[in-house]
Amino acid sequence: MIIKTKKDIPSSEITDPQLFYQRRKIIKAMLASAVAGSTISSAFAGETGWKNVPKTELSIDKLTATPIELVKNYTNYYEFTFNKEDSTHLAQALQIDPWSIEITGEVETPMTLHLDDLLSQQALEEFIYRFRCVEGWSMVVPWVGFPLASLLKRVKPLSSAKFVKFTSAYQPEVMHNAMLEWPYVEALRIDEAVHPLTILAVGMYGDSLAKQNGAPLRLVVPWKYGFKSIKAIVKIELLKRAPLTSWNKYAPEEYGFYANVNPAVSHPRWSQISERQLGSRFFTPRRETELFNGYGAEVASMYRDMNLAHFF
Repeated sequence: MIIKTKKDIPSSEITDPQLFYQRRKIIKAMLASAVAGSTISSAFAGETGWKNVPKTELSIDKLTATPIELVKNYTNYYEFTFNKEDSTHLAQALQIDPWSIEITGEVETPMTLHLDDLLSQQALEEFIYRFRCVEGWSMVVPWVGFPLASLLKRVKPLSSAKFVKFTSAYQPEVMHNAMLEWPYVEALRIDEAVHPLTILAVGMYGDSLAKQNGAPLRLVVPWKYGFKSIKAIVKIELLKRAPLTSWNKYAPEEYGFYANVNPAVSHPRWSQISERQLGSRFFTPRRETELFNGYGAEVASMYRDMNLAHFF
């Protein structure tokens, strides 16, 4: 079943896949040596990727073209660089095969899974989600992935598990940037983690993830600002207490633990009332930011007793 919000996303807002993949020939060449026959490796190496996974009516065929220079390099990957364009080529040095994920902490059955084995037991789906960056820009991406809840169910969380911590890969031989403490860490409350909208993505636009977009496995939480959607996950821990996360530790007055999209709570240095949609023309009005990025009907109940200006 495809998870779809109750609010349709106009096809004009969905970023054209051709814009995202003008440089994919290099990436595909690098991945062509992946082990044949395994679920993840054959999908990465193949030309068709995951174009046959179930799709909503907002399918790839309906995407509207966006100027290519606005999206082909527009990614934040601070382990490599502060520059959105440079991260595209710098991230190609990340080694992603083989790849394993350790799941531990407050669980009955801790385990380490090779990514091939993990995906062999998952039914991949397409999830067309809004993506809102805390910097004030937004886009719409058709991710390919599966609900995080289905993976957490395998390790049998204990009743003491209240939070889920994620750790990304850190390969110092190719990641030289400073600023934050590495590896990158993010976390969710357990009810957020098992919500049906929360997914682990392995692809987008019917193809495998590019390295600069979080390959081979990233979190996607569509009602939160983009920095919560951690890239290149290598470890998942279920914990009794909330851990310190990277941006919250670095600047707690600017980047809250929850990071729910909220037009009423400004970043200290800019407003969050509106957003610039990638691909829009110079004179196109900014889009009004929606509480929970437009997913309030699905997720607002989790925060009904919270002061969202304090727990931002």
